[in-house]
Amino acid sequence: MDKTLSTAASGLTAQQRYVEIIANNLSNVNTTGFKKTRPEFHDLLYETLKPAGGNRLDGVEPLNEVQIGSGTELAATTKQFSQGDIKETSNPLDMAINGEGFFIVRKPDNSYAYTRDGSFQVDKNGQIVTSQGYMLDPGFNIPQDTTSVNITRDGVISVLTDGSQNEQTLGQIELARFINPAGLRAIGDNLFVETTASGRAIFEQPGVNNTGELIQSHLESSNVDVVEEMVNMIMAQRAYELNSKAVQTAEDILNSAVNLKR
Repeated sequence: MDKTLSTAASGLTAQQRYVEIIANNLSNVNTTGFKKTRPEFHDLLYETLKPAGGNRLDGVEPLNEVQIGSGTELAATTKQFSQGDIKETSNPLDMAINGEGFFIVRKPDNSYAYTRDGSFQVDKNGQIVTSQGYMLDPGFNIPQDTTSVNITRDGVISVLTDGSQNEQTLGQIELARFINPAGLRAIGDNLFVETTASGRAIFEQPGVNNTGELIQSHLESSNVDVVEEMVNMIMAQRAYELNSKAVQTAEDILNSAVNLKR
């Protein structure tokens, strides 16, 4: 009967993790460029009480084995990189990627990180940075007397300065793509870093090889579906209640067994 308790306990733990993932998805429903997480569970080891293939005393061979499972556990969490809604803003430095690519930003230790959050701004040195201060790579220096900024769909940045009638081209934005984006590791601040599972970053010009085009003065919304997450939460709650009931039933059976001698 202790097996019932441990099996039900694994179900309680799994459903608790599921609710935590759902809560994180819902809390980031308004986070720019956020990608929802999907949990993946697998069943644990099985105890084989009666193997198939052995003949009984009457010579009849059983067709199926008798196995009892040991419960479940959270095997992995997978980021879902489906496209979020693209909404217009009034900031000329806001950019949305319509495709699979990622913006490349440089961290303080000079390592690369990747993001779908295109809400950029200019720091005191004229550099284009994220809201956390990470510099967009390759770097661009916006002149102080800039009156307008233009970003084409293929990532070419040009500015018009005060007193000039001709635009000045600053350079071209590069995007990164991955063979397996679901293998990226989220580190907070809307940033991802590459892992062995994601593969090395492939740097491309926007619009090339499904990397995605840039849309200026737009931002990509979170791809969290509130209705879907609420349904998942109800399912997780019901599963948690059922596993709790299994624990209670196992306890009742144990109490009955203990009281047999009385």
